[in-house]
Amino acid sequence: MKKTIAQFALVTLLVLTALPVFSQLSSQKIDSLMEEALIKLNVAGASIAVVKDGKVIHQKGYGFASINTKEKVTEYSNFQIASNTKAFTTAALAILVDEGKVKWEDKVKDHIPEFKMYNDYVTDNFSIADLLTHRSGLGLGAGDLTFIPDGADFTVNDLLGIFQHFKPVSPFRTKYNYDNLLYIIAGEIIARVSNMRFDEFIQKRIFTPLQMTSSFVGDPNIPTAGSLAAPHSTATGELKTINRFNIGMIGPAGGIYSNVSDMSKWMVTQINRGRYGSDQKQVLFSTANSGKMWTIQTVLPNYVSERYNTHFNGYGLGWVLNDMRGNLVAMHTGGLPGMLSQVTLVPDLKLGIVVLTNTESGGGSLAFALTRTIMDSYFGLDDAKWIDNRVRNLAVNISAADEATRKVWAQVDSVKNTKYNPHDYIGMYEDKWFGRMEIFKKGAGLWIRSLRSPKLNGRMFFYDTNMFAVKWEYRDMNCDALITFYPEQKDSAQSFKIKGISPSMDFSFDFQDLYLKRIK
Repeated sequence: MKKTIAQFALVTLLVLTALPVFSQLSSQKIDSLMEEALIKLNVAGASIAVVKDGKVIHQKGYGFASINTKEKVTEYSNFQIASNTKAFTTAALAILVDEGKVKWEDKVKDHIPEFKMYNDYVTDNFSIADLLTHRSGLGLGAGDLTFIPDGADFTVNDLLGIFQHFKPVSPFRTKYNYDNLLYIIAGEIIARVSNMRFDEFIQKRIFTPLQMTSSFVGDPNIPTAGSLAAPHSTATGELKTINRFNIGMIGPAGGIYSNVSDMSKWMVTQINRGRYGSDQKQVLFSTANSGKMWTIQTVLPNYVSERYNTHFNGYGLGWVLNDMRGNLVAMHTGGLPGMLSQVTLVPDLKLGIVVLTNTESGGGSLAFALTRTIMDSYFGLDDAKWIDNRVRNLAVNISAADEATRKVWAQVDSVKNTKYNPHDYIGMYEDKWFGRMEIFKKGAGLWIRSLRSPKLNGRMFFYDTNMFAVKWEYRDMNCDALITFYPEQKDSAQSFKIKGISPSMDFSFDFQDLYLKRIK
């Protein structure tokens, strides 16, 4: 018997020795990966935190908060976390649900009578949960031009009636199309029910109890904030700082500033299903509502992945949900000009990873690569060389975008001597939801400007019959566009539509939703 046991132990040892050995990445290895990614993906700065079993096992900043000042990123450097704010908005509503002040099934119009969708049935049946699940029937990013570029004068009150002017692209509650504006409406419900501004509620009911002492919503607190990462862009091919995006009305959709030190506390609370504190006995939101937020509400196409053995993919309440190697994964990304973030939770492993970056577009690739590499180490997978994978992927995307843009401006250059009558286009035009845009003469050419969004102002260049390419003065993001005019049996244009040029243009530039008609 002893000999048999000894032989079995020896065979087991040999088998185990023959298998690859995986373990969590060391802090030194994460340091090395981050430094490699910063260089290869041309990112100014980033920070990362990893939590496991309720503890922070790595938390650090890398690179520069600003390449101008050479200030270094630390774990306390604040970044705009953009759409990772959405999980805070749903958590705020979960708190109100736990207190019996609202229900997920409540109709939005019962709390906001002015709220109106594109038809009466949808208006009458639109619930609080519908605000959070991207299944409204509206198109991708519908209405985002109300806040991007920043500086427009639209308010929450404008949004309450804006949706009636959009044409749905799918039946209500049948298809996923990401939106931001409905999260702003969710923030308005929080404000009306709690009698506190959205930012006050988040500060008092989430940041303070979790001791997220450096986090805040919106721009008014910037003067008292500590280290603040500056946004950067590589859109021109050169890494440079750009203007910080003014949060304005989009607080509930993407307005939080935070750092990885604070976000570690947020991740631990999420993994613990709403419990926090040294003894985990204090409750931010209930286990039942944690489950609600992590239950698929809108089904997404499943991506085939033998590496991760995935079976489902969908959107919950403020979280993208799927499975990897038999584990539930809740994650979200966030992006604003020059700022990209990613939060990933694997509750079954009590693992959380947050990456904050200050460069577009390599920052998103860096966050993806670092997150996947760390996750793979816990899943027992081999090294997929995710950094190099993202470098190749980014190069392909940039090449495709550059080629599409090059063709348009090459066409413009080839017809630059074409004669046309500018007075056929000059005038004031109006869209039902976006308001007025003016075509006017300036110097030797035609220009276009939005009366409500001042940064949408640029010169028009003849492209083809009744078509012009517009180069916006706003250069923080790639959003140049083609304008097509419709004479409608008259010599002068009576209406026009706009379409973005670059295939990599951010979907929030929803020019395709505009239809501007001449009013004078």
